[in-house]
Amino acid sequence: MFVATRLAVLLIAVFAALSFGPVTGGDAELNAGRFDETSLTHPLGGFGDTLLAPLARWDAVWFLRIAADGYGDSEPRAAFFPLYPGLIRALGGLGGGSDGARLIAGLVVSLAAYLGALVLLYRLAALELGERRAPLTLLLLSVFPGAVFFGAVYSESLFLLVSVGAFYAARTERWAWAGAAAAAAAATRSAGIVLLLPLALFWWQTRPRRLQDGAWLLLAPVGLLAYVAFLGLSEGDGLRFLGVQDAWSREFAGPFLGAWDGLVAAFDGLRQLLSGSRTPVYFEEAGGDPWRVAAMNLMLFGFLAFAVAAVTGAWRRLPRPYAVYMAAALALPLTFPVGPQPLMSLPRFLAVLFPVFMWLALWCEERRNAEYVIALFAMGLGLFTAQFASWHFIA
Repeated sequence: MFVATRLAVLLIAVFAALSFGPVTGGDAELNAGRFDETSLTHPLGGFGDTLLAPLARWDAVWFLRIAADGYGDSEPRAAFFPLYPGLIRALGGLGGGSDGARLIAGLVVSLAAYLGALVLLYRLAALELGERRAPLTLLLLSVFPGAVFFGAVYSESLFLLVSVGAFYAARTERWAWAGAAAAAAAATRSAGIVLLLPLALFWWQTRPRRLQDGAWLLLAPVGLLAYVAFLGLSEGDGLRFLGVQDAWSREFAGPFLGAWDGLVAAFDGLRQLLSGSRTPVYFEEAGGDPWRVAAMNLMLFGFLAFAVAAVTGAWRRLPRPYAVYMAAALALPLTFPVGPQPLMSLPRFLAVLFPVFMWLALWCEERRNAEYVIALFAMGLGLFTAQFASWHFIA
């Protein structure tokens, strides 16, 4: 499953980059001109760049830049937590510390972490759902459209590994490992801290309940606190990662109110498409072709509807900590939406919420429609991969 899906993503990415990349002009050319850094994403030359550069787009540039130069004075960099770029820097250093070595290291870290995440998720799904449903859980995750990021220079694979690891450790009452994995998650991205909630619920449900076991969960904030300490000592502002959200157009809207903003954006996007014209623009302009942005807002709202169904289904069918984790993780992007495109990056956030695919495996088995869902997901994954590799923003 790992080999087949990652190889498919690689082949589609290479084909898309060669066939309709930024050389075709339009939004893709503009995006590449603004964000691409040849020294970071095309450092190998020739066949090496043809093969690997299509998986180093968008946020990959930030991760590679941090791995190469650290955080420095560029405030937006603080939004990217240090564990993933730190691993790239360490592994790339073993290869000589060049830009090419870091690009390869980023892909190796992502792929190795994803393979490890699949192994742990298989065990967790077999524990909760029965071994018969575990392969379907993995397949649904692997072909989900947002799974394109598991094969790219992104931190999604690493976050998936440590979050699944935290759940599996807690479920099997290995509390020290659960706390350590949660700490690693909190050092990978800000949402990692919410793992403390489901882990605490797992501990509360144990019998007998021992305080010394629960105390290990206090490791969970250590990853975040270490990053705060680093920023405080090196940059003079330990909470800098909170202050830079303006650079990404994220702003507080109220608990989960980003969902309403997403509905409004989807409605306006539908109006735009039905009007048959690019003018006037019915929503807050975010750059790019208004029709493409309108279609994106509709697509993102579809992912939101899927997320709501998944949380509801997980609440009914899975142990409570799974649904609590999903709701808490989704609260962050839905409380701090992106102004011009409220649900931006939602498919990427959903991809790492593995309980979604545990519930979906149950749902598909009951309705005997797994092949249709897999086919739909696979088409979405192919589309997302082609768009990503050709410098069209997807999430």
